[in-house]
Amino acid sequence: MAGLRLEQGTEREAATSTMCTPEALAFVTRLVERLAPAREELLQARQEAQARYDGGELPTFRDDTAWIRKGAWKCAPLPAELTDRRVEITGPPDRKMMINALNSGANVFMADLEDSMSPTWANVVQGLQNLHDAVRNELHFVHPKTGKEYVVGANPARLMVRPRGLHLVERNVTLDGKPVPATIFDVGMFLFHNARALVDHGTRPYLYLPKMEAFEEALWFDELFLEAQHALGLPVGTVRATVLIETLPAAFQMDEILFALRHHAVGLNCGRWDYIFSLIKVTRAHADRVLPDRSAVGMQQPFMRAYTQREVAVCHRRGVFAMGGMAAQIPIKHDEEAHAAAMAKVRADKEREVRDGHDGTWVAHPALVPVAQAAFNDVLQGQTNQLEVQIEAHEDAAALLATPLGPRTRAGLSHSVEVGIQYLAAWLAGQGCVPLHHLMEDAATAEICRAQIWQWVRHGATLDDGAVIDADLVSRLAQQVRENAEHPLPTIRTATDLFVRLCTAEVLAPFLTTEAYAIARPLETA
Repeated sequence: MAGLRLEQGTEREAATSTMCTPEALAFVTRLVERLAPAREELLQARQEAQARYDGGELPTFRDDTAWIRKGAWKCAPLPAELTDRRVEITGPPDRKMMINALNSGANVFMADLEDSMSPTWANVVQGLQNLHDAVRNELHFVHPKTGKEYVVGANPARLMVRPRGLHLVERNVTLDGKPVPATIFDVGMFLFHNARALVDHGTRPYLYLPKMEAFEEALWFDELFLEAQHALGLPVGTVRATVLIETLPAAFQMDEILFALRHHAVGLNCGRWDYIFSLIKVTRAHADRVLPDRSAVGMQQPFMRAYTQREVAVCHRRGVFAMGGMAAQIPIKHDEEAHAAAMAKVRADKEREVRDGHDGTWVAHPALVPVAQAAFNDVLQGQTNQLEVQIEAHEDAAALLATPLGPRTRAGLSHSVEVGIQYLAAWLAGQGCVPLHHLMEDAATAEICRAQIWQWVRHGATLDDGAVIDADLVSRLAQQVRENAEHPLPTIRTATDLFVRLCTAEVLAPFLTTEAYAIARPLETA
C-alpha cells in the first residue's frame, strides 16, 4: 500500500514533532484511500448546486428526504459528562491561548484548526502537538520574553476540536502526488494520537464539523468516523460531533444531517458569521438579494431568527444540544464606558439565545465567559441545559430566505475593506485570529467583508450618499488602507492586491482561504 509523503521542505518540522510518525501517516493513508474519492464527488455536487442557484433556483426543503424530517427518531443518548455546555470558548491551537482558554471557566474549549488558524505547516504540526499535550495534561508554556509560566489549572474546559473543512487540502502531505484532504489529515491525526488516551481517561474525542452543505456530506463524515473507529478498535459512537450550521443549504437539512450522524452527533451550532457569508455566496447572482452593511446583518434580522429558532426546534426534537452563536467582542482597555457598552451588548445577545431555548453559546475571549455564564444562569436556574424545551420546527423556506434590510454606507464599505485587508495580511503572515476594532476577526468575518463587497460591485449597488460601488472605488479605499496602516505587516501589499482582485473578479471565489493558500507557499518553510 502506498503511503503518504511529506513534501520537500517539511521534513525538518516533522522530524521535531511526535506527530508525523510512520504509524500515524499509515493510519491517515488508510482514511485518505477510503474517503478521498467520495470527497471529490461531494465538492463537485457543491459546484453543481451553485450553478443551479446562479440559474435562479434557491435552496429549499428536499422532497427525497421528507421521510427523515417527519420521522420520530432520535440521536444516540448524550454522554453523561456532556450535560452542561452553556458557555464554550473558541480559538486557535496556539499553546498559550489554549491554556488561557482551558482555564477561562468555560465549559468547553473548541480548538479551531480552521477559521482561527493560518495553516502554515508549522502551525498545523504544532497545533496537533498542543492537542496531544492537552489531552495528557502536559500543556505548559513559558513566555520567551517575560519568563511567565502558563499551566492548565484544575477543572479545565472540556476539549473539542474543529478540523479544516472539506474544501481545504494539506499540500505538505501528499498521496500519489496529490495533496491530502485537510479534513481527513486533521481528524485522522487527532484521533490516531488521542482517541485511545481520551477513552482511557474516561472520556472520548469530541469534534466540531465545519461548513457542511448537505445530507450527503454528513454521511461522508459518518463513514470517516466509522472507518477511524474500526481501525483503532473503538466502538461505534466513541467519536461524538457537533455540526456547525453555517451554510444556507444546511439550514434546510438540519434533520437530515443529524440523521446521517445519529450515532455520533451531540448537537448543532449556529455558525452565524459563515452563515451570512454563505447567504451572499449562494444568492450571488440574484440582484434582488443584495445585503446592507455587515453591521446591519445581525441577529435581529428575520432570516437569522428563523435559522436559530429552527435549530433549537430540530435539535431538541432529536435529543441533542442547540448551541448559539459567537460573541466576537474583546475587552476595551482604557475606556470603561466603551467596555461596559460592549459587555452589555454581549449580555443582551446571550440573554436572547437562552430565552430562545439554546443550551449554550460561544465567546471569543476569556473576559466574556462570566458575562455569558450570568445570562444563561439567570434563565437556567440550576438546570444544565434546555433539552426539554420543545418548539415546532416550521418548514418556512421564505423565512429562512428573507433578505436582510438596512443601509449601505461609505463607513460600512471602508470598514469592510480595512478589516478584510488587515485580516488577510495577518493570515498570510501566519496568524489566523486577529483583534481589530475591539472584535476578534477570523476567516469567517473576513469572508463576509470580501463577499459583500463583491456582491455590491457585481450588482452596481449604491451607498446612501448616492455613490456607485465599483472596482475603482474599492481599489482607492484599499490603497488608502495600505498607505495608512500604522504598523503594516510585510504581507500587506500582497494582501491588498489579493483582496481587491477577489472583490472585483467576474466570479465570486468560493473561499478566501483557498485563494490565499495558493499564494502563501513561500511562508511554509520560512
